[in-house]
Amino acid sequence: MISCVSPSTNPVIITNQDQEILSKLKIISWVQAYTKQDTALLNELLHEKYLLTDDNGDRYTKKDEMEYVTDYGPSYDEFNFKISTLDIFENGTAIIIGEGILKGIEGNETYITKYQSSNTFIKIDGKWKAINSHVSGTKEERFPMSAIN
Repeated sequence: MISCVSPSTNPVIITNQDQEILSKLKIISWVQAYTKQDTALLNELLHEKYLLTDDNGDRYTKKDEMEYVTDYGPSYDEFNFKISTLDIFENGTAIIIGEGILKGIEGNETYITKYQSSNTFIKIDGKWKAINSHVSGTKEERFPMSAIN
């Protein structure tokens, strides 16, 4: 166990389980919150000062994300996130970098959308909260569906 002090002088304790906890938050809970429109879960995941910057440079707050998840169901059928880097720092900050993959059907086409994402989490009172996300490199591929005979 590593003990350290955050800028607010509140002790932050990094445990051996934090890597697994963060992985599950991003791969399972994050995906579930968006896929199932679970605003209670999303509220738990996001810090009050959460800010998302998308690949157009537009910024969205926690309030914006909560409204989006409430108002719009997913247009995709499948959502996965693959972590490429997960770093935890002694000051109670963690960075998760990876690729989001969305798959779905629209009209007579199937599509796969991939994007790169970095997420900054902070540990407050023993819980990890996302405080910042950045999405870039969004690419979509479309495939015509074969006629069924």
